[in-house]
Amino acid sequence: MRIRGLFLIAGVFLIYACASHQASKPTVTPPTEKGAETTATQQAVSAADAMVFLERVEDELLRLWSTAERAAWVRQTYITDDTAVIAAKAHEELMAYTAKVAAEATAFDKLDLSPSVRRRLKLLKLSLTLPSPPDAKQRSELAGLATELDNIYGRGKFCDEKLAKSWKRLAKAKALPKDNCLALGQLKLIIAKSRNYDDLLAAWKGWRTIAPPMRAKFERYVELGNAGARSLGFNDLGELWKSNYDMSPEAFEAEVDRLWSQVKPLYQDLHCYTRTRLQKTYGKKNVPDGKALPAHLLGNMWSQSWENIQSILLPERSAAIDLERTFAQKKIDEQEMVRYGERFFTSLGLTKLPETFWQRSMFVKPSDREVVCHASAWDVDYESDLRIKMCIRKNGEDFNTIHHELGHNYYQYYYRQQRPLFRNSANDGFHEGLGDTISLSVTPSYLVKLGLLNRAPTNDLNTLMERALGKIAFLPFGILIDKWRWDVFSGKITPANYNKAWWDLRTRYQGIAAPVERSEQDFDPGAKFHIPANVPYTRYFLAHILQFQFHRALCKISGHEGPLHKCSIYENKAAGERLKAMMEMGMSEPWPKALEALTGEKKMDASAILAYFKPLHDWLKKQNQGQQCGW
Repeated sequence: MRIRGLFLIAGVFLIYACASHQASKPTVTPPTEKGAETTATQQAVSAADAMVFLERVEDELLRLWSTAERAAWVRQTYITDDTAVIAAKAHEELMAYTAKVAAEATAFDKLDLSPSVRRRLKLLKLSLTLPSPPDAKQRSELAGLATELDNIYGRGKFCDEKLAKSWKRLAKAKALPKDNCLALGQLKLIIAKSRNYDDLLAAWKGWRTIAPPMRAKFERYVELGNAGARSLGFNDLGELWKSNYDMSPEAFEAEVDRLWSQVKPLYQDLHCYTRTRLQKTYGKKNVPDGKALPAHLLGNMWSQSWENIQSILLPERSAAIDLERTFAQKKIDEQEMVRYGERFFTSLGLTKLPETFWQRSMFVKPSDREVVCHASAWDVDYESDLRIKMCIRKNGEDFNTIHHELGHNYYQYYYRQQRPLFRNSANDGFHEGLGDTISLSVTPSYLVKLGLLNRAPTNDLNTLMERALGKIAFLPFGILIDKWRWDVFSGKITPANYNKAWWDLRTRYQGIAAPVERSEQDFDPGAKFHIPANVPYTRYFLAHILQFQFHRALCKISGHEGPLHKCSIYENKAAGERLKAMMEMGMSEPWPKALEALTGEKKMDASAILAYFKPLHDWLKKQNQGQQCGW
């Protein structure tokens, strides 16, 4: 996940994007060079005024963004009451200023402006994913709620002696955690590595005990967020979010559904095969035919990725690639893992990371304090103060994640010459998609070139299955989180059925069910980082579509011949040049132009996913013959 152009403090993000909706025009202070105190209805504004206004606003936004970003960095790497207050204050100041100038920008709606100026004004008016209400007291309350929700998540622990002993065994730790209390990372390890049904269930249930205290706060956050969205001319916060894609909210929803329909058959066949293999491990009593899969058996706390159960699902019995063992044998530490990632980008002809990156990033979880371990990429000063924040584990999953996060950093670096309001990806799916595109080039042949693997596996099915368990398994999860929130924001889902609606969507899209009865005393959405952190999530679904489209285009540019899944653009300067050209555009043009600059295509298309996984899909269909698929 990237942090840039996204301001994260207590989970509040800023995104610069276009929309077809315009805010209703208020009485405003005309944005003249001297800031004269005359209303827009009393003095006409001109195109020249718009330019002066934008110059002034962008200068101030750069200062506020950087201040807020630094406060957010400290907040996430030193979780204390004091850093929470500091970050909340910085966030509140930023929200107040952004809301003020977003309203002022409507004064120029009817002017004849250049496309660039018009676009910058639109981006400004939609620059908050959590716009503050006009009322100062409510604005302060919203900032505080955001911080409180983030605090609850960041400090979440579950204390259980039996589970703590299981963690100690699986982690090969020398001692039990203090008071037998397990943080998210420790509970995730149990979900990932244990095959004991009861331990998996206890860890799954245990993490979700942190979320009920969020419920009332989240309900109020929705009320205040919607008030802020309405002040900008939107019906609710969900409508604002859906307007960030150079199309109407209705068209965007239809586009998401269209893309999902392209990939749904592949997911359904993977789901059917997974059920059959889980039955062999846990029995049909625990994994019955024709039913949704129990959420705790898929190797991931949220069932969004099934990579950790690949030992159950791989087509062949040949050993999976074990980078954890390789890193240990070669004494490769966390920072050297990141150096490998940097060398991937420099092999494409791109620049080295600034020296400050190595001095200021967080690569390892500190032992003396609480931090937010969720991996993220930052450009703290919106120029060259690039960083990543990770609690790196020395394994293959985090090696891939490093390549992904550095993809964000390089995108941030190359669009830094754009106007401040254009310093972002073409749409938010592009940022995540580019990071994952790089991860697709972390192929067995690439690992062989690095000396991390002696030889590439001869079995393509295993390689494709490993990818599918991360990429294809994720797709329905990638759309249901925001579908839930869009309906919450619109009022279609009420507080009285938050949890029921959550599980209805998870079953409908993922074919996954809670392993034990859930009620409205629970708040299971809050157990997923992006809900209390206010991070729009559809970007990740779009990223999973775009990354394969990007990958196909870059492989073609690089001259690759053969199956798409075997391609790595490592060391290909031509691919690097095309990538650089798209990154340098930032958000200065609507996303179809950026897509065309990289791929030659103007429409998002999931056919590249189907091409990439075709050998696996053909195999899955054969395996599923005679099985009771669906749920």
